[in-house]
Amino acid sequence: MDIKIWNTLTRRKEVFEPIHPGQVGMYHCGPTVYDDAHIGNLRAYVFADILRRVFEYNKYAVHQVINITDVGHLISDADDGEDKMTKTLKRLGKPLTLAAMAEVADIYFERFVTDLERLNIEKPQELPKASRHIDDDIALIKLIEENGFTYQTSRGICFDVSKFPAYGKLANLKLDELKAGARVALDPEKKSPADFWLWKFDPKLGWDSPWGKGFPGWHIECSAMSVKYLGQPFDIHTGGIDHIPVHHTNEIAQSEAACGRPLADYWMHSAFITLNHDKMSKSSGNFLTLQQLIDQAVSPLAYRYWLLTAHYRSPIDFNLEAIKAAQNALIRLMTIVSTYPDGGEADSSYLTRFQTLINDDLDMPQAVALAWALIKDSGVSEAAKKATLLDFDRVFGLKLSTVPKISETTVIPPEIQALAEAREEARQAKDWAKADALRAEIESRGFEILDQVDGYKVVEK
Repeated sequence: MDIKIWNTLTRRKEVFEPIHPGQVGMYHCGPTVYDDAHIGNLRAYVFADILRRVFEYNKYAVHQVINITDVGHLISDADDGEDKMTKTLKRLGKPLTLAAMAEVADIYFERFVTDLERLNIEKPQELPKASRHIDDDIALIKLIEENGFTYQTSRGICFDVSKFPAYGKLANLKLDELKAGARVALDPEKKSPADFWLWKFDPKLGWDSPWGKGFPGWHIECSAMSVKYLGQPFDIHTGGIDHIPVHHTNEIAQSEAACGRPLADYWMHSAFITLNHDKMSKSSGNFLTLQQLIDQAVSPLAYRYWLLTAHYRSPIDFNLEAIKAAQNALIRLMTIVSTYPDGGEADSSYLTRFQTLINDDLDMPQAVALAWALIKDSGVSEAAKKATLLDFDRVFGLKLSTVPKISETTVIPPEIQALAEAREEARQAKDWAKADALRAEIESRGFEILDQVDGYKVVEK
């Protein structure tokens, strides 16, 4: 069955044609590990995970790369301001050394990996760190330089976009309409405001290079790492929509200037999550982390389920009530699956319908709706429903096969905490029938609620 995906480069939905039959190489722009990722950042990795699972569901061998930026990313994505890692060192009172930078990067890298695990995101085959690929960056810059696409200023080595006629094709930019100050601060030494750094000079911090001590630009790092692990061209490059006008545009320009062939055949981008209808941003303080959701008794899997209910190309606004409603739906789904008997065979007609939906540019909202339609279908046995839903979950990634036992530790999962809070609210409202039903559901999940004088306590049975 064909897989159709929306290609940002061509602005249309296309049938996927792999470079190597039965294989797909995909590169996802990873985090800059100067702080915790927020839930808007994490949407891009849930999307990447769903994309991987869809290809695996279709029996493709997947080679997946998520890079880790631990040097070179300036405060502005468009090459302006201070290095993000350097700014964090100052914020934490750390010395401005590569060793201190690596120490801080390792802390936030581990937190990022923990977030991936909490969201049940499959670990990619490669998680390369930019700081360990400096030689690859230098080699690529040399190629670009030899091909006549660079010039030097007092601040570093620049890519000359005027030498690359196709510049801006991903974002449909017109070079002659880009004005100084439109995307970056005016730099009097730059020939064009769109020109970007391949190598930034820094006599005090960085690595030696043929041009002087310093560090690579953010854009060159992604080009170098993607090509090192996947070759050029590779199949699919993804990221958030904010990467389209600058970061991915610059990746394409420098990579094609170096090698004379495309970087990737397909470009896919996930839309923003807004908070209070404004863009999530660490600089503005308008963001939430996954840990903050957990602290509000929201399970990471509930967040994943909520993301599945919107198409990856559709912007969505975060709302705590909507997330908790998604969590209740997930709890209900898990409970239903746990009550169905084992030993059934997946329903072939539902499997075909499911594959058709997920292969149509990852139509997860309709795939989730199909799961609920299956549950209501009296013509399918409960055992067959369970087998079919567990097959769907190979793509959903909701850990439906682990229920009813959610946790093997004494830590009470957020789903159970949410049920307990709902029961307490029912008790306060003297809705005893609802309170008893919620208690029964908690007990069916392997936990027990103990009423106490000053409240309640949840324990494992």
